[in-house]
Amino acid sequence: MKMKTIPSFPTISSNGDYIQEPRIRELKSRLTQRIENRTANIGIIGLGYVGLPLLWTFHEEGFPVVGFDVDAQKVENIGSGTPYIKHLGYSMMEQLAQSEKCSATLDFAGLTDMDAIIMCVPTPLNAYREPDMQYVEQTTKTIGRHLQKGQLVVLESTSYPGTTDELVIPILEKMSGLKSAKDFFVAYSPEREDPGNPNFNTAKIPKVVGGDGPEALAVATELYDTVIVKTVPVSDNKTAEAVKLTENIFRSVNIALVNELKVVFQEMGIDIHEVLDAAETKPFGFMKFTPGPGLGGHCIPIDPFYLTWKAREYEQHTRFIELAGEINTSMPRYVIDRTIKALNAHHKAINGSDVLIIGLAYKPDVDDLRESPTFKLMDHLKKYGANVHYYDHYIPEIWETREHKEWAGLKTVAWNEETIADFDAVIISTNHSDINYQELADWNDVIIDTRNAMKHVKPRTSTQIWKA
Repeated sequence: MKMKTIPSFPTISSNGDYIQEPRIRELKSRLTQRIENRTANIGIIGLGYVGLPLLWTFHEEGFPVVGFDVDAQKVENIGSGTPYIKHLGYSMMEQLAQSEKCSATLDFAGLTDMDAIIMCVPTPLNAYREPDMQYVEQTTKTIGRHLQKGQLVVLESTSYPGTTDELVIPILEKMSGLKSAKDFFVAYSPEREDPGNPNFNTAKIPKVVGGDGPEALAVATELYDTVIVKTVPVSDNKTAEAVKLTENIFRSVNIALVNELKVVFQEMGIDIHEVLDAAETKPFGFMKFTPGPGLGGHCIPIDPFYLTWKAREYEQHTRFIELAGEINTSMPRYVIDRTIKALNAHHKAINGSDVLIIGLAYKPDVDDLRESPTFKLMDHLKKYGANVHYYDHYIPEIWETREHKEWAGLKTVAWNEETIADFDAVIISTNHSDINYQELADWNDVIIDTRNAMKHVKPRTSTQIWKA
């Protein structure tokens, strides 16, 4: 049984007008009733790592759901039951394909028939590390062209505080001729996905919810209450947007700290991982974060810069956040420096060397390569003249991405002694749990370990393991 949460405080709308007219009360009552009896049509825009699990979550609770996307392959895969996000499994996709209550389409005209429309579209950074809002803007305009009275529109994409009120709502109102908090409802509820985490799926992660006024907040809370273990209403949209940024800035700053300590302790001959393991035994006042070759995923490398960009509008400087960003973005270069030293120790130059990188995904045991630091390592190695290859059984071939088109088509090497032993150096970038690291130590003599993956391995006399 889902935990019921009722917002207990009023909020202030973007236009400051909250007269509870009979019209908005009637619209709220009608939508709430459809949510309660699970006849509300739910539209999910964006069927990626956030949208697809959300589609499944609403489907599991008996809602009729429609997925909207501009990617024909994703739409086709949902219709045929073909998995395209591996950690979500085959069973889920088969059930979605066979269900009469689930469909996917390229035709956004179907938004007219939705009761709730949830946006799960990318919010990347541009070349100047500023928010790239083109996907949110385009999607919002599309919704605006089909918007109907009484519909709920929710943005789940991570963005700067003010996005929903200052960007989304004005576009919706302009395109539709309707008014938020009078004719339709707008809310913000940040996604909290952790791909591949076996302990927490979408339904089990508490949901922060903000709204454009008390009516929108109540309706959005009602919607998520039916499918999420717990909802956490906050006073307005910008507060909900700030919550998401704060969560990921917290992680970014602490990862930067241990990354900096790693470099310092390395020069002192101290193993950062041994330090962290021992520090973790303290039952209070310490939270363990682990260093790595750089940040990956769609959240931590990007979200902090959304706040630093917005803060400049208020003449505020986020020096602490920016310093953390500098440290984290410098880590791939540190790994390459260690690789150069490792090769030099074997009387080899990086120029012309064959280098294998293990792990293309940004985290273990998933096929998610968004913002993976491995791409940065590959770029640096190529610049130095190395011949770059990768091994990742989760990603047999690199598909084209917005940021790394030049690597599209490159395929993983085979995992066998003949292949692995032929490389001049091997860099462990992602520590997939099902890789046999003892075999790696038996097959290759120069290993640069950025994840402490080799800690339980017994290397040959000729094998050198470099911490990076």
